[in-house]
Amino acid sequence: MARHMRHIRVKRFDRKLSTLFFLVMLIFLILLVSMALSGAVTVLLFTRNIITAAPEGRPILFSAYMLLVSLVTGTILAHIGGRHFVRQISELAEATKEVAAGNFNVRLEAGRTKEVDLIASSFNEMVKELSNIETLRSDFVSNISHEFKTPISSIRGFARQLKKDTLTEEQRAEYLDIIISESERLTQLSVNVLLLSRLESTEKAAAGATYPLDEQIRRTVLLLEPQLKRKRLEVDVTLDAVNIHADEELLSHLWINLLGNAIKFSPDEGTVRLALKEQGGDAVVTVSDEGPGMDEAVKGRIFDKFYQGDQSRATDGNGLGLSLVKRILELENGRIEVESAPGKGAAFTVTLPRRPE
Repeated sequence: MARHMRHIRVKRFDRKLSTLFFLVMLIFLILLVSMALSGAVTVLLFTRNIITAAPEGRPILFSAYMLLVSLVTGTILAHIGGRHFVRQISELAEATKEVAAGNFNVRLEAGRTKEVDLIASSFNEMVKELSNIETLRSDFVSNISHEFKTPISSIRGFARQLKKDTLTEEQRAEYLDIIISESERLTQLSVNVLLLSRLESTEKAAAGATYPLDEQIRRTVLLLEPQLKRKRLEVDVTLDAVNIHADEELLSHLWINLLGNAIKFSPDEGTVRLALKEQGGDAVVTVSDEGPGMDEAVKGRIFDKFYQGDQSRATDGNGLGLSLVKRILELENGRIEVESAPGKGAAFTVTLPRRPE
């Protein structure tokens, strides 16, 4: 931290030195031009016989004469230089107004000094980030509106059907199951949106504690057992005893989403495989399924918000699970690799630093 602050102070000192050098050079230029002009005017007055005595013989008159020339010269030079700098500040003010009005396509050109270059570069970077944030916000609002609208419309439609007296008990039970399923989907969507929003505004994961990672994964399997039984899936678990120092609650969301994703895409009576091992001081977890797999285009977008590569299973999720996985790994300094091909299932391999106390 101290070294970082020292580096900032050095940079600020360099900028101050650059500005001071510019001011000194400007004053020197004014004096130099003033002397040249005063000399030229003096010679002109002598050649025209307007004055016959050297001005050095009259020190007060000579001082006033030099001061007048310096003032006129300094005013002219300051006006010329000031117009240049004022123009750049005016451009910055106009660009700021454009950004405030919602135009994020405005850019500033580099100036002729380090300070102006720095301002222009920082402004352009700020506008670029604001443009990205605005794009994400508009996409997020559009997607979240659609994702909330679908289950709500479904619940409303089947609730109206339940008011009919002509329904059989089987139909009534089916419609109630659909309403329950859509309600659970809506609840999960709300939870994921709030969690992702919280994680995206977090710069660093909590300090965490050391705990057995293999036990946490076993608890995740038990937690999702109803979903496994519903599709009659087998679970092949190979877990080495590995301790990890991390945010336990945060990682629980990671395993729930990865295992839930494997269950979602596994065919009925298929097999989901879980493996944990220690490798080079890291904890390596692999979750694989026997689902339809993915091509390269889908693999390149699976971590995007609300993206669902297999639209036939769009009603089983909300496209936020893998986005959560990615953000959690960013906070925990981990990484994820995906191996998949059409018709050959998918395997997600997570590598996390153990960081033991």
